[in-house]
Amino acid sequence: MSAGSGYEVAVVGAGYVGLPLAATFAEAGCRVLVVDVVEEIVAGINRGESHIEDVASERLAPLVERGLVRATTDYAEMRDAEAILIALPTPLSRQREPDLSIIERAARGIAQVLREGQVVVLESTTWPGTTREVLQPILEQGSGLEAGKGFYLAMSPERVDPGREDWTTKTTPKVLGGITPECTRRAAAVYRKAVDVVHELSTPEAAELTKLLENIFRSVNIALVNELAQLCDRMGIDVWEVIDAAATKPFGFMRFSPGPGLGGHCIPIDPFYLTWKAREFGFYTEFIELAGKVNESMPYFCRSLVSQALNHHLQKAMKGSRILVLGVAYKPDISDMRESPALKLIGLLRNAGADVSYHDPHVPRFNENGLAMESVPLEPGAYDCVVIVTDHSSIDYDRLVDEAKLVVDLRNATGAKGAGSGKVVKL
Repeated sequence: MSAGSGYEVAVVGAGYVGLPLAATFAEAGCRVLVVDVVEEIVAGINRGESHIEDVASERLAPLVERGLVRATTDYAEMRDAEAILIALPTPLSRQREPDLSIIERAARGIAQVLREGQVVVLESTTWPGTTREVLQPILEQGSGLEAGKGFYLAMSPERVDPGREDWTTKTTPKVLGGITPECTRRAAAVYRKAVDVVHELSTPEAAELTKLLENIFRSVNIALVNELAQLCDRMGIDVWEVIDAAATKPFGFMRFSPGPGLGGHCIPIDPFYLTWKAREFGFYTEFIELAGKVNESMPYFCRSLVSQALNHHLQKAMKGSRILVLGVAYKPDISDMRESPALKLIGLLRNAGADVSYHDPHVPRFNENGLAMESVPLEPGAYDCVVIVTDHSSIDYDRLVDEAKLVVDLRNATGAKGAGSGKVVKL
């Protein structure tokens, strides 16, 4: 496909949101241009090679060969697209405040090539007001066009859950709100080419807040069971038994599980967008901030749990003990380490004097947060303690319990085997 043949969709950002989005539109028969600043990623996509777990190269390659997907670093090529979808990261600064610099740079680049009639949609998770207060002025000033008349601007937050197969980009409903009703209508028409269900909202602010509510809901409920786990530890009650029992109720209860802390691209970060924005209105989101405190404290509680287990079961101090952390990805069966609580826990264990190694079948090595480590073979008996941080399904946990001297199970991965063993300590 030549650069001038025209595209129905341009996706800015070839990450865990952008590439699945591009593949989904291409599979619906749309011609898709992927725009990214990393030349190696662009070259790989044009060879049909994917760097994203949720898009296998076997899925991407035929789309490239058929001319349905092409990648570039040149923003100018977006001028031919009917719609431009922005799927770029919105991280927090070191001060835990929203950093929109990546979005702003992209918006200035898009404004230079924006033409009349194009649809622009922001998919990035952010605070309510970003589309209208940040994106719209940059696009209007740079292009000379007016949103709602010259071009059409909307917000449709991504709802990606990496590694999930039952709900995909195509089957997960899209929520969407435009600057004007016509913006909403035109943006919804774009997504309906490839997505099964599009739910239209009255404003981009409603769409932005919808995404934050979804993740805050999880954060608050996870904090609740994390706090309960700490109480159960003091009371000598098995929190997992309690959760299993509560989950038998067919109404009025939704199961959430405790763990060593929150990880991933959304839940540990997104609530801070709203707490930051709320201060502008003189409002303090106390539930949200309390949940953040509880969840951020869990690695410290889990470090204490490991220390107590070593002391009570092996009569060993943390200092000098050999500890194997099992799983460093933020969730099972993927390699994604963003905001993984394993990193914090490894650092805490090391600071306490432990000799820490890790095993993860999905993460052969990592260099994050000042830690550079490589996965070691799974030899449970070679360590004083094995700490299950991520419960990958490929691990034989029954065998692990048999071979290990001591197991601290932070995910209830050992199940009934662990409950019946005198050498398994559960969160």
